[in-house]
Amino acid sequence: MNTKEPFVITISREVGSGGHTVGEIIAETLKTRYCDKQLLSSLEKQFNLSADSIEEMKGQKRNWLSDIIGRVAPMPSARALGLDPRYTQEFQVNVTTDDIFRAEVEILKGFAQMGSCVIAGRLGFFVFKDHPNKMNVFINASMEYRVDRVMKKQGISEEEAVSVIRQIDKARENYISRYAGVSRYDARNYDVSLRADGHNEEELANLILSYL
Repeated sequence: MNTKEPFVITISREVGSGGHTVGEIIAETLKTRYCDKQLLSSLEKQFNLSADSIEEMKGQKRNWLSDIIGRVAPMPSARALGLDPRYTQEFQVNVTTDDIFRAEVEILKGFAQMGSCVIAGRLGFFVFKDHPNKMNVFINASMEYRVDRVMKKQGISEEEAVSVIRQIDKARENYISRYAGVSRYDARNYDVSLRADGHNEEELANLILSYL
């Protein structure tokens, strides 16, 4: 991947691995846009975006995505939206409809058309499989590491943390299998796969930046 040209970095991760924050650090370091579920949800909610409404906006305006993002944040991120940027979104089970999936694909592709960006989750490795200048990253961790992290960040019991992780793991695997036709654990989806155990988010981000 050439960072001197417009690029896309996708960060896929297991819940509790810290991958969301790693992506945020990379985007801030590279001074580029960061797109995560919070941003997508905020755009969809604030502007009533659906696959049909996006197509309508695209027909009316050449720079439709630039216009709406400019109204939310010039360099979008969880922090720019005034939301809690750490750990809130990655512990929620996401139920995605076909309409929302198509809308999200349109938004993600629009982000890439605006220039370099870092994409957290959202099937980025699949959406950008044909992008000429990309890198796909997967961050995983042991169950013990994930449970401990979810317990501390959410203030819940070990039993509750295990339940949350299993629900999200199942939901994400079903989501990716349904729309991409592959398992998210297939190493062929990614250029880099990192184990979070024994590392903090900054160290993981630095490993990825060193690879670049």
